[in-house]
Amino acid sequence: MAQAQAQHLKVSNNKRYLVHGNGKPFFYLGDTAWELFHRLNREEADFYLQNRKEKGFTVIQAVVLAELNGLRDPNPYGNLPLLNEDPAQPNEAYFEHVDYIVNKAEALGLYIGMLPTWGDKIYRNSWGVGPEIFNTANAKVFGEYIGRRYKNKPVIWILGGDRNPRGEQDVEIWRAMAAGIVAGVGGQDNALMSFHPQPQVKGGSSTWFHKDDWLDFNMFQTGHNRFINIYDKITGDYQLEPTKPTMDAEPIYEDHPIAFDARKNGYSEARDVRRAAYQSLFAGSHGHTYGCHGIWQMYAPGRQPVSVARTYWKDALDLPGATQMQYVRKLLESRPMLERVPDQSLVNAAYEGQELIQATRGHDYAFIYTTAGKPIEANLGRISGKTLKAAWYDPRTGKTTAIGKFKNTGTHTFTPPGSGPDNDWVLILDDARQRYKAP
Repeated sequence: MAQAQAQHLKVSNNKRYLVHGNGKPFFYLGDTAWELFHRLNREEADFYLQNRKEKGFTVIQAVVLAELNGLRDPNPYGNLPLLNEDPAQPNEAYFEHVDYIVNKAEALGLYIGMLPTWGDKIYRNSWGVGPEIFNTANAKVFGEYIGRRYKNKPVIWILGGDRNPRGEQDVEIWRAMAAGIVAGVGGQDNALMSFHPQPQVKGGSSTWFHKDDWLDFNMFQTGHNRFINIYDKITGDYQLEPTKPTMDAEPIYEDHPIAFDARKNGYSEARDVRRAAYQSLFAGSHGHTYGCHGIWQMYAPGRQPVSVARTYWKDALDLPGATQMQYVRKLLESRPMLERVPDQSLVNAAYEGQELIQATRGHDYAFIYTTAGKPIEANLGRISGKTLKAAWYDPRTGKTTAIGKFKNTGTHTFTPPGSGPDNDWVLILDDARQRYKAP
């Protein structure tokens, strides 16, 4: 019973974070493995999941009815997910493979961020494969089937599938699928659920579903662009009523054509994914999702890549940005998580964009992220204690370097060990009485 309670996730009492059923904070560190169920065999899935477990990921975001011709291109065992492309006729053989991967994730202590379907099965736009197969009736049937099948598994439900509803008809289809999942798992308390949209709206899931009871936390997408103002999107959700957690569920991916134009902008690097993670989390996100262009599609020799994938998925698993995601998790878990709030009053000059300084704090600690190594003019006295202990945290290595102790009054300028585009740093300020350990 205790294990089942710990595995179950819910929204924290302050409505800003996720916690286990026993109240322990849960840090959502996701990886986008959209084609996991569709393209990997069992040995490959084992290899992938073990790698992600070792790197500190906690959630694997994957799609049952996959994007890349998922209804007509069979999985590695020759099975399609549906009979006659009918959501009311799931193919048992296909779902046995999904079962295997879900069970493997469970054995490793990982959660599956399960998308029942990619959004092109509801709305096939200019780049979707489709076909459009869902209506309100069969969406509820499929939702109930998949909810019932995985109701006792470590699953976080994610609707949307990278599509924004065109209008009320699409909205009602998603609501019907959510209702089916809730029925299948045996009630709303057993279905932690969100919605994964595209980035072309000011907010994200909150645009259509914020007040729906089934939407437990918001997701938005900043897409594959290093020029997006992440903190504005978070702040919009953060200020909404009723209060719900929010997060960037699809930020800039590592090794991805920036803004889908590699010739003009080049490819994203580790510094881009670090920036997206720290800016987002310090601005109020409860968790964060990493992605890589070679991994989401499970690109391999002989497979047609999507928008110029350069790296075989097995090689991409160990790109530097993926390895570095564990360090942001270690940092945030090293201090009381559930009390943490964004607070830009900690800094005088916050700059903007790729030079942004983003600050967050708890009652007796603060983290201040300088994106490009700009000096931090910190306003002290915002956390408890007469004396502060300061240190630099390196997002590239996870190493902490002590700076010294300071009176907790006035302002003080802290100059990072390095500056420039690949010199992001976190200033750690602690109430010296707490004797917090290095992350």
